[in-house]
Amino acid sequence: MLHKTRGITLSYIRYRESSIIARVYTEDFGLQSYIINGVRSAKSKTNRIALFQPLTLLDMVVYYRDDRDLHRISEVKTPYPFQHIPFEVAKSSMALFMTEILSKTLKEESGNPQLFRFLLTSIVYLEEAADQYENLHLAFLLQLASYLGFGPESPQEFENQLRERSVPYMADEAMNDALTTMMSQPVDTPVRLTRTQRADLLDALVSYYRIHFDNLGEVKSLPVLREVLG
Repeated sequence: MLHKTRGITLSYIRYRESSIIARVYTEDFGLQSYIINGVRSAKSKTNRIALFQPLTLLDMVVYYRDDRDLHRISEVKTPYPFQHIPFEVAKSSMALFMTEILSKTLKEESGNPQLFRFLLTSIVYLEEAADQYENLHLAFLLQLASYLGFGPESPQEFENQLRERSVPYMADEAMNDALTTMMSQPVDTPVRLTRTQRADLLDALVSYYRIHFDNLGEVKSLPVLREVLG
């Protein structure tokens, strides 16, 4: 049956000579894989492959059956073409990091409208923010953890879990204040952190995710993000 749903592109792989298989997090069906034929063909008259770049927002009409792992798309377009994320180093680095974390942690093949709205809000903010978005990835990790069921309720709980796993982490008052704000306020709420504090929190948050995801593995986008944003 045909269904309308919104989606967020996570990644794609090449399939046969001219097709791709795209992983898309959808509002109605959770994480799904779609085969899209002909988008890599030299004869293709459209640039539909651009719709499957990281974090692209999609309006889709899809074929869906719950007994299948691979689905097809009848219609797809983006209601919100990016003007900044692909072309600004800081934003593209953050987008790649967010995409990699989502690809490693989103597993559910069922709809979660609240999580989808959170992801949508975070992506739109990253696209539109002119400044003061340098801590978005930190707030994103903290709040995503809550949607996934393992978010800390306080800076103390966060620190205790790291200490129990012998993860080195020394928080000062400013870092704890920032954590409190990022846990409880929208992702666009400004917080003050130095570059060093930001880098320390980023490493601590990735370690926190590893506590809860044994198979998180190497986060390949992390060194670039650390270099660009700290």
